[in-house]
Amino acid sequence: MKRFLQIAIPMVMVVFLTQSVSGYDPSKHQKSGGGKHGGDKGHHHGYGRPKGPPADIPAHIKERTSPDGKGINLNGSQIGVKGIAIMAKTPELKNIISMALKSNKLGDEGVRILTQSSTFKHLEFLSLWDNGISSAGAQMLARGANFNNLKELNLMKNNLGDEGVVLLADSANVSFLTFLDLSNNKIGDAGAIAIATSPYLHNLKKLDLFNNNIGPKGIEALLQSKTLAGLEELDIVKNNIDIESAAKLGESANLPKLKTFNAF
Repeated sequence: MKRFLQIAIPMVMVVFLTQSVSGYDPSKHQKSGGGKHGGDKGHHHGYGRPKGPPADIPAHIKERTSPDGKGINLNGSQIGVKGIAIMAKTPELKNIISMALKSNKLGDEGVRILTQSSTFKHLEFLSLWDNGISSAGAQMLARGANFNNLKELNLMKNNLGDEGVVLLADSANVSFLTFLDLSNNKIGDAGAIAIATSPYLHNLKKLDLFNNNIGPKGIEALLQSKTLAGLEELDIVKNNIDIESAAKLGESANLPKLKTFNAF
């Protein structure tokens, strides 16, 4: 099916085939302020911006946990490795399925704690947005037993690079993902091609690759991917491709369910 691209202001190219349909709404647990592709991607959590970790981390964790014990929003709490270690030993979190951990200074060590704790074995929705995670952390996510039921994974604004993305794309832990945000991660063509050729990302419906270093080769691989046949939304805004090349590739896309293609 031929796709018709229209250019909107400011310099936003979007393909609309049908109205966008989404499943789980990440904004329920990872709200914060700003524009969609600004520092906070269009959500506002309303908790203010603390200058450091809370004085009473256990009490803060309890306050931010939903009444049913299945969700926790710690966006911007800056709990650090100390805080995630406390969470890992908190029995009340044993049934947690949704964790929003944006801007908590966790690093790869925080990911290691998440991986090794039996408290988090039911995780389905996980946001690790802006936590200084490198390819080493991506490797832990790829191999960790706590991540094999994930449906939504937000890794926006980390330092995965191509190496980290290759590790994730080659992991059975991403088999159930329907939403994956890898924006702001220094990803190039190698990472995009790894996603496009992954044997595990067949359930993916929404993929965000905003502000990376992907060129025409990588974007073409994504748009022609057999693995991503179920993809409904793709964002490649601010990558290494000009508007004419993006338009041409978008029109020749071979993704039968693609509804929204954000290119510029």
